[in-house]
Amino acid sequence: MSAAMFDPSSDFLTTVTLQHLVQLQADARQLRVPRQQMARRRQQGQQHSRIRGRGMEFAEVRQYQPGDDIRSIDWRVTARRQEPHTKLYQEERERPVLILCDFSPSLYFASTGAYKSVRAVETAALLAWQALFAGNRVGGVLVSPGTVKVLRPARRRSAVLGLLQGLTDFHHALQHQAENNDGGRSRLNDALTEARRAARTGAQVIVISDFLNLDQTGVTLLGQLALHNDVEAVRIQDPLERELPASGEFAVRQGEDVIWFNAGDSRFREAWAARVQGHEQFLTDSTLKAGCRLVTLSTGESPTQQLRLNMTALTG
Repeated sequence: MSAAMFDPSSDFLTTVTLQHLVQLQADARQLRVPRQQMARRRQQGQQHSRIRGRGMEFAEVRQYQPGDDIRSIDWRVTARRQEPHTKLYQEERERPVLILCDFSPSLYFASTGAYKSVRAVETAALLAWQALFAGNRVGGVLVSPGTVKVLRPARRRSAVLGLLQGLTDFHHALQHQAENNDGGRSRLNDALTEARRAARTGAQVIVISDFLNLDQTGVTLLGQLALHNDVEAVRIQDPLERELPASGEFAVRQGEDVIWFNAGDSRFREAWAARVQGHEQFLTDSTLKAGCRLVTLSTGESPTQQLRLNMTALTG
């Protein structure tokens, strides 16, 4: 299913605007990275490093060891315990954040809320703003038939605005193709290939997709990305893809074709449930094998609240 489900009572959004994505920066300020989060980069920012040294935040006091900076000796603890003790600090560091947004045809679909593609773009915008506010460099990978756009991470507002403009342009360019059954094959593997080339060691790579077209090649690419980077898989899911309505006849349009189905048909429900369960197991096993975290967001709700509840999983 790659287009809107016929439901006159549904009020979903089918497109995005740059103005809307810019306005999401207010929502992004509500997203907070857990203070215990660790990163690997050496430049200063607001991510915490596992490397101990002089920095912005006190970590602990331990017994003095040869090589410790004598300027960090805690004289009160030393006097109390009659042995030299050193203060340790957690250095704050930045890291590049690379956002990959899938524009495969299957994302141009909704039964409620908004198109999956719209929620994907909104999620990308929120995470881009949040990363910038956290002092990180932000970039992205955009892929369409015959076009690859890699936006190198930079810690500037203009870098985020460039990413948002690209997201808007790509969404509009591919929407007509997808809704008229001319979207072609999935572009997820192409985007993952480009992200692997663009990602520098220690980056955070956020892959936003419905992952309906994830195959073994994609799993391998995710694993290769996760070898030297933190990879988060953010799945955008329509409620219809998780569970059918209890009853009723529904229609799904794909291009000029309309497919009707009866949600109350027991055999159809069993086949649907088996397919959903099989894909869920494959996706769970695949992301675990690849070494990346999986978070699922619904099209039926605004991504802001959902991301707020999932920031630990996305940054942990």
